[in-house]
Amino acid sequence: MHSSRTPRTPRTSRTPRSGSDVLVIGGGIIGLVTAWRAAARGLRTVLADPAPGGGAAQVAAGMLAPVTELHYGEEALLGLGLASAARYPQFAAELAEASGGLDIGYRACGTLAVALDADDRLHLRELHALQRRCGLESEWLTGRECRRLEPLLAPGVRGGLRVDGDHQVDPRRLAAALLAACERAGVGIHRSGAQQLLTTTDRATGALLADGTELLADQVVLAAGSFTGRLAGVPPEVAAPVRPVKGQVLRLTVPAAYAPFLSRTVRAVVRGSHVYLVPRENGELVVGATSEELGWDTTVTAGGVYELLRDAHELVPGITELPLTETRAGLRPGSPDNAPLLGPTDLPGLHLATGHYRNGVLLTPLTGEVLAELLATGELPEIARPFTPRRFSAARQESYA
Repeated sequence: MHSSRTPRTPRTSRTPRSGSDVLVIGGGIIGLVTAWRAAARGLRTVLADPAPGGGAAQVAAGMLAPVTELHYGEEALLGLGLASAARYPQFAAELAEASGGLDIGYRACGTLAVALDADDRLHLRELHALQRRCGLESEWLTGRECRRLEPLLAPGVRGGLRVDGDHQVDPRRLAAALLAACERAGVGIHRSGAQQLLTTTDRATGALLADGTELLADQVVLAAGSFTGRLAGVPPEVAAPVRPVKGQVLRLTVPAAYAPFLSRTVRAVVRGSHVYLVPRENGELVVGATSEELGWDTTVTAGGVYELLRDAHELVPGITELPLTETRAGLRPGSPDNAPLLGPTDLPGLHLATGHYRNGVLLTPLTGEVLAELLATGELPEIARPFTPRRFSAARQESYA
């Protein structure tokens, strides 16, 4: 077993060339929350990204749904998701203060997962049983009870699960607030992409940026989402095993005459594809999302838009009356087991915060917390230890041979 302790150089022996304690590579919500929390712990922190505040968060719907999104074989990930979801109210309050009053759109509105046919109903019943075995709170509703909650649901809805503990946040507002919090906390933000990891014979020492800037730091965090594994200079044995998973998302506007359209997130499986509708307080309705293994392609396709609207229409027929205001595609960072990579690698000084797949927004509070603790003390909190990158390292695999 690898120890979760990361060797730290005594502060007095650090080379004067080191401009910072921590360099975060990647300015999406995961990189931003890591930098903000690290700076709040008193660490001199810099962040490199050509467009901080961008990334997958600009496409994500922002569901905080560890209960509804429970999958067989992912019970360990459930604990991480529940712990992070429970932190959101306090996290939102702290971020509002740290960002100068920015609201991230946190809504404790609940989620309704519905079935449109007999097969979907059986699947939901099985999910309900799994939730109950895991000690989670959810309530089975008949089709009539579902439509009583959400009158615009299709008349063919056969039943559903009401999960009041699954909430939502607006990822774009979250990203903006995290960027502001970083700036106010004194994080040095370099608006250039990292081109190469800098190393000595035995540790990570910083990064060379695309604009020629060389940033040196005592500890480096790779938090570049799907692109984390593409950084030059990272030794192959510690490279992040992440892949891009394309997701297309639609945004519609609910005119005042149609409000309230939905009071909570509504989701279903239609012909084997997951579809969800997330209503915002500002009248926006987010519909998603496709899941496509197409490499680095971020093209919005007619087929993707058609399938999302078709499936959403079967769920809520009135959606076709709404103005379509945006189509967007982004890349989720997937890992081999669909769980995040959090913590130290086998290269001293190099940590990962990536691979969050469809749970990046949900896991933002906890990721910032555990990475800041690791960076400040050298200790990875117990809750994150099952998700260390070392579970995929060559040395770890050889130990099982």
